[in-house]
Amino acid sequence: MKKAKTHTVAGDLGGVVRRTVLPTGMRVITEAVPAMRSVSFGVWVGVGSRDEAPQLSGASHFLEHLLFKGTHKRSAMDISATIEAVGGETNAYTAKEYTCYYARVLDADLPLAIDVVCDAVADSLLLESDVETERGVILEEIAMHADEPGDEVHDLHAAALFGEHPLGRIISGTVETITPMTRKQIHGFYKRRYVAPQMVVAAAGNLDHATVVRLVRNAFESVPGKPSPVRSKDSRVNLPAPRTVVRSDDTEQAHFVLGGPAVGRHDERRFALGVVNNVLGGGMSSRLFQEIREQRGLAYSVYSYVSHFAEIGSFGVYAGCAPTRTEEVLDLVRRSLDHTAKHGITDDELRRGKGMLKGSLVLGLEDTGSRMTRLGKGELLHGELLTIDELLQRIDSVTLDEANTMAEQILTAPMALAVVGPFDRSTFQ
Repeated sequence: MKKAKTHTVAGDLGGVVRRTVLPTGMRVITEAVPAMRSVSFGVWVGVGSRDEAPQLSGASHFLEHLLFKGTHKRSAMDISATIEAVGGETNAYTAKEYTCYYARVLDADLPLAIDVVCDAVADSLLLESDVETERGVILEEIAMHADEPGDEVHDLHAAALFGEHPLGRIISGTVETITPMTRKQIHGFYKRRYVAPQMVVAAAGNLDHATVVRLVRNAFESVPGKPSPVRSKDSRVNLPAPRTVVRSDDTEQAHFVLGGPAVGRHDERRFALGVVNNVLGGGMSSRLFQEIREQRGLAYSVYSYVSHFAEIGSFGVYAGCAPTRTEEVLDLVRRSLDHTAKHGITDDELRRGKGMLKGSLVLGLEDTGSRMTRLGKGELLHGELLTIDELLQRIDSVTLDEANTMAEQILTAPMALAVVGPFDRSTFQ
């Protein structure tokens, strides 16, 4: 029998990180933090909405719902009641490039959490009756999302920016794809994609690494070690010409996102982009917030953001304002982006942008859930786990020239616009 391979990865912020690769290819990574009395445990699967065929759009999210509906050992009620009986919590979520199933419990109850979560992920029944029940739930979720224009506008922007590429699809799928999706299709997706090499198990808190490895190995002994279909490694995403998408809706407030392509998550320039993003719209001292809300009172919410994927990313600016002020706010956003692209940011803004980036990084790791997420994402998405000191050093090393070069590149690229509000579809064309 092949042996598991274990080594210590890093140790910072009071924790020691260890990583084991099981013979099946499954990776187990933990951070022991003895000072804490809780443990967060998660199973990360490298499959998300971008990995679905067009006719299976929403399958990853559909499957996420179904895995908590029952196994050969437990009913849906057993799964939730077992964790809640010890004061813990369990949940799951789907993203464009991964799915996560997790639990947070007292340290003494970690073996129970591992058993419950791994059982749900590895041995779901996917009963036909449960498929029909969850189909109704997901269709209601899609309808509810359509009633939240502040959320919907982000999906519209992704579709406008990425076009037919899978990154442009909504994670939950659509009424047209969810309604006809069969149990056989979902089960096939489950068996093809949920294989050991595609899984990372992460845990953080008061734990023993060897114990976690042993429990995980036993829990996942039925999960095959065969490779799953490989996501294309082509670094090019052929973007369509920039589009404007307007969804007419009789809302009290208009919502828009303006933005374009950015660097992917493996690009070292992502740190410079993070600094620029904070200067533009990362907080109350940012240029957009000060100009649009504080000085002019034109919007309650305005911010910028960055999303990173394997080979590309996106940068966007969101604002919610009165419909009569939309064009004025949009013009101010465009002028601010244009000015930043042409003239860059200042030394003071560079220092503030770095400080915000470093502070959010460190302050966001004060609980076991965020530490577990850092482990899971680092291993699954980056294939490495940088120490906090290494991350802080990379942020500190960003120069003013690098930040301004990044600003010029990102902010002069063609941008897509998505708008939701009481407008004629031709208003922003």
